[in-house]
Amino acid sequence: MNQGIRTVVYPVTDIARAKALYRQLLGVEPYADEAYYVGFKVEGQDIGLDPNGHKAGMTAYYHVDDIDKTLQSLLATGAELVQEVKDVGGGRLIASVTDSDGNIIGLLQ
Repeated sequence: MNQGIRTVVYPVTDIARAKALYRQLLGVEPYADEAYYVGFKVEGQDIGLDPNGHKAGMTAYYHVDDIDKTLQSLLATGAELVQEVKDVGGGRLIASVTDSDGNIIGLLQ
């Protein structure tokens, strides 16, 4: 079951500067503050900053109940695999595909 887009991750080059900007913009402190990821939560929406994300670009993550099943169903419709299912910690699993126009679609369970 698709639960909608609830996570958007922005690639950043200077995580400290980006963290300061998004802290001011969003008006909240980050819930995750690591060298590899900074995450903010605002009204159920996750906004993430990824200093290693430039190779993937900005990604909006669709929250799904069964990432493996969803990934396989998207691949069966012609999506191209970008990232296999990967555990990013805390029980979170991510994967990504591109649609026929090259747009990245992220999945998060």
